[in-house]
Amino acid sequence: MNSPDVSVTVVVPTYREVLNIPHLVTRLQGVREQSHLDLELLLMDDDSGDGSSELVESMALPWVRLVTRTANRGLSYAVLDGMVRSERDVLVVMDADLSHPPEKIPEMLAALEGADVVVGSRFAEGGSTADDWGVMRWLNSRVATLLALPLARLTDPMSGFFAMRRATFAAGRDFNPIGYKILLELIIKCRCSRVADVPIHFDNRRFGESKLSFKEQLKYIQHLRRLYMYRYGTWSQLIQFLVVGFSGLIVNLLALTVLLRMGLPKKPVVALAIAVSMIWNFGLNRRFSFSFARSQSIVRQFLGFVAACSAGAVVNFLVTTALWQTFQYKQLSAFFGVLVGTGFNFAASRYLVFRIKHIRR
Repeated sequence: MNSPDVSVTVVVPTYREVLNIPHLVTRLQGVREQSHLDLELLLMDDDSGDGSSELVESMALPWVRLVTRTANRGLSYAVLDGMVRSERDVLVVMDADLSHPPEKIPEMLAALEGADVVVGSRFAEGGSTADDWGVMRWLNSRVATLLALPLARLTDPMSGFFAMRRATFAAGRDFNPIGYKILLELIIKCRCSRVADVPIHFDNRRFGESKLSFKEQLKYIQHLRRLYMYRYGTWSQLIQFLVVGFSGLIVNLLALTVLLRMGLPKKPVVALAIAVSMIWNFGLNRRFSFSFARSQSIVRQFLGFVAACSAGAVVNFLVTTALWQTFQYKQLSAFFGVLVGTGFNFAASRYLVFRIKHIRR
């Protein structure tokens, strides 16, 4: 992409970044002059009230704009809002804390020639992080990368520094981000199949305080779950259903152990343990596997769930006994019984118990 002929909007979400803005503007000014780029800076500020708006106004630079946002605040929506407002050829997103090097923008524009999105990556060959980054931050990023692998093969899925054409962004739909990372959302919802990396040095924040908290990190997990549901649909629900079922088995065994140690009779203990695990499974499936149906009657759903599980047990029994003489090792008969019974439970839960009239993909 011939950078002098392309117009660029650099979208920067901000919240109480007044100390960083002058330094960011200075470095972007250097990029504009050295690369002869038609570049504008769009600061999407979540109503910081720290003097950011007054500072930008006093700069009186025609290529620097600040938009004060008072509704739907949050980093991801601030980025989306800024990208929608731009009318330029290319959109570049970066942080305001100077951790991302603006000097890499021309290289990212060049890489965009053969890609849908270009990511400024800390972990691509040639990339690096600050010397005092720490083991926990490194481990956190590596785990996040592994969790995102089934969605997109990225070296740095948590990067907040990337570039894409406005036309690519305009083709996206169903944006529904959560938390502070928007890259994966855009790659999946804009159907970006060609992703290129540009190695960067990720520096520490120089001024102000980090907005990253443990709560925000948990939102990354929630966001991944949304994206898995969007991309894989029913298969994602099945995996969640199986995970919940496995956790219910553990709950059943724990309840059984506790109740037996209390000296209760065997039959009531078994029944109570089953009831506890069934309630556990219902709660988790309603919260996670079939969360789209949480607005419906919980009592009606619970009764339907119990009926479906009971029917699944009967299906399990019938399949196991039907295959009893088929296999030398009877465990195989039981395995197929469990498999079919579980499939029945999932189908009944998905299409009968937690059914809604319409599910938006």
